[in-house]
Amino acid sequence: MTNALLSLRPLGNTGLLISPLCMGAAPLGDMPETFQYSTSEEQALVTLRTAFESPINFIDTAAAYGEGESERRIGKAIHANGGLPAGYVLATKADRDFSNGDFSGEQIRRSIEGSLERLGLDHLQYVYIHDPEHTTFENVMGRGGPLEVLQKFQEQGVIGHIGISGGPIDMLIRYVETRAFSAVETHNRYTLLNRAAEPLLDVASHLGVAVINAAPYGSGILAKGPEAYARYAYSDASPSVVERARMFAKVCQAYNVPLAAAALQFSLRDPRITSTVVGMSKPERVAQTLELANYPIDPELWPALDEFGYDTEDPEENRFA
Repeated sequence: MTNALLSLRPLGNTGLLISPLCMGAAPLGDMPETFQYSTSEEQALVTLRTAFESPINFIDTAAAYGEGESERRIGKAIHANGGLPAGYVLATKADRDFSNGDFSGEQIRRSIEGSLERLGLDHLQYVYIHDPEHTTFENVMGRGGPLEVLQKFQEQGVIGHIGISGGPIDMLIRYVETRAFSAVETHNRYTLLNRAAEPLLDVASHLGVAVINAAPYGSGILAKGPEAYARYAYSDASPSVVERARMFAKVCQAYNVPLAAAALQFSLRDPRITSTVVGMSKPERVAQTLELANYPIDPELWPALDEFGYDTEDPEENRFA
């Protein structure tokens, strides 16, 4: 990593300092239906150990990933390490009940208690309310609702800071404008192929709310290439998206730049984005991601890619960020 990329950045007004790269731990929950591959526990633990020893100091998970398996495996890695590495920041997400859709304050309390147990921690540094598109704004912000429950945990010292993480951009902007959240996490909506999150980045930047940008590869098409992985946002990609990805790949080839490097640095180079979440399921992915982040890119590549355009509409909603 270059010195610029090594530089830790403030996570909004929290006082926490995080790396511009964040390890996305959803794949560590072994979710083949979503990612099209499995991840064994042994592989997950080696990957986590590798990440703990790297310049990346930020990891992102959720109660829901693999029905808690991602958190359980992270908890084992933390225990084996004798605790979180010094200066490391772990963010998780409080989830609804997937069996019945319950998004009540009581369910959020159960979600937090489950996360603490699986992670083996008595304090959670950062917690997002996850996918509030599955309930109402009034429920989340109202008396006895998810936000109030998290704020009470915060008062008790169980939670450090609270953010919002979800899909629809207009919805996220509404939450950010309440100023109740120190960070907002968006996914699959600010990539080379889709820039629906542009208004969110502007609003959050203006209000001093940190933006965490997840899935810079659009769930894989910009990492593996459209021929190997013709999916965007965890669903089959439309013909127009596949064709544009093909054109991007050709332009990158002409500039001698891996498509994945361009996709990753598109997010990393944006001053409105505090950290970029990249899913990692193998130990070698840690070094590969750092290498892609550091790959030399001719500045003329960016306008050459922009010539082919990009989508500005929200992709199909998906609960995995």
